[in-house]
Amino acid sequence: MNTNEVDNNPARAAVEPAVTIKLGLDVHAAKVAICVQVDGETPRPGQIVASERVLGWIAALRAKHPGARVVSCYEAGPLGYHLHRQLVALGIDNLVVTPQRLDIDGRKLKTDRLDARALVERLDRYERGNHHALGVVCVPTPEQEQARARVRLRAQLGATRRKHEARGRSILLAQGIRVRGPWWRPRAWSDLAPTLPPWLRNIVSIWQQLALQADEQERKVRAELEAAAPHGLPRGLGALTWTVLAREILDWSRFNNRRQVASYTGLCPGISQSGERALYRGINRHGNPVIRHALVELVWRLARWQPEYPPVRRLLDADLTARMRRKAVVAAARRLAIDLWRIATGRSTPEKLGLSATVIAA
Repeated sequence: MNTNEVDNNPARAAVEPAVTIKLGLDVHAAKVAICVQVDGETPRPGQIVASERVLGWIAALRAKHPGARVVSCYEAGPLGYHLHRQLVALGIDNLVVTPQRLDIDGRKLKTDRLDARALVERLDRYERGNHHALGVVCVPTPEQEQARARVRLRAQLGATRRKHEARGRSILLAQGIRVRGPWWRPRAWSDLAPTLPPWLRNIVSIWQQLALQADEQERKVRAELEAAAPHGLPRGLGALTWTVLAREILDWSRFNNRRQVASYTGLCPGISQSGERALYRGINRHGNPVIRHALVELVWRLARWQPEYPPVRRLLDADLTARMRRKAVVAAARRLAIDLWRIATGRSTPEKLGLSATVIAA
C-alpha cells in the first residue's frame, strides 16, 4: 500500500492491522536526523529536525497513523537517557543501543541521514526477531543514574586533582625545580613555598590550592560511597570497590547467566578465525571500563588478603612468567566478577566460593 494513501486517509489507517512505525534517530545536541519506516516498506528519506521540535514532529507523525505502534532507537552517547525517557512517556517503545559501525558497505559515506537510515534498517531486523542486529543498552532508572553519577564524580575529581598537580609540577620543572610526590599537600607545600621566588610562588600556589580543593571534595565523596556499602563484605574487597561495582552494574539480577557477566566486563579474549586457522587475541575490552579496571585492581588486592581464593591462587605461583601472570590476572578478574554476581544475587555464599567473610577496614 502506498504510504501517501495512509497519510491522506486517516480512516483507512485506523483499520490497518498491526501498523508499526519504526524510527531511526541519529541524535545530536542541536538536531536529530530521523528516518521513518512504516511496517516493511522502504525507509523514507531521512529528515533533520531541531532537537526541541523532535517530540512534536513525532506526535504529528503519529497523528497520521492513528493506533499505530511506534518503536524507535538511538545510539548511547553523551546526551544520556533524557530523550529516551521522553519518548517512553509518549508511549513509544524506544531502545538505546550501543554505538554502531554504520558504514558497513565500506563506501566511506557518512552523514546523519545515512546513519539514521542504517539504524532504522537494523531496528527493522531486530523487530523481526533478529536480536543480534542491535546491542540494547540497559537504561538505568533516574535513581540508579544519580547513584552512579556520584561514583563517576569521585573519579572526575581525582583526575582534576592530578591535572592541577601536574601543571604545578611542570611550572616548577621549567624553572629547574624538580619535586617528587604530593608536593601540593599542606605539609609539603609549607616546606616548598619559602624556597620559591615570589613570582613563582604566586603562580604555583594557585595550582596548589586547586589541587587541595579537588582532593578535599574527592575525600568527601569517597566517604559517602564507603558508607553506602553493606556490612559483612569478604576480606579485602573494600567498601569503596563494592559500591563502585554495584552502582556501575546497576542491577546484578539483570544477568541471566555467568557468560553475560563475563561479557559485560570486557575481559573475554578476542579471536580471529578463518577456515582451519584461529588467532586468539587479547581481551576484547567490549564492556564497562570502570568495572574492568576495578576488578583487575581487586584481584591484586585479594592476592594479598585472600591467597586461598581459587582464582587468585595461580598468581602466587613463582614459576609464572610476566606474560603468564597477566593472563592469570585477567582470568581471575573474569571469574571474580562471576563470583560477586553469585554472591549479590544469593546464588552462593562467600564461604562456598573460597572467600573469607571477615570484615576489615576499607
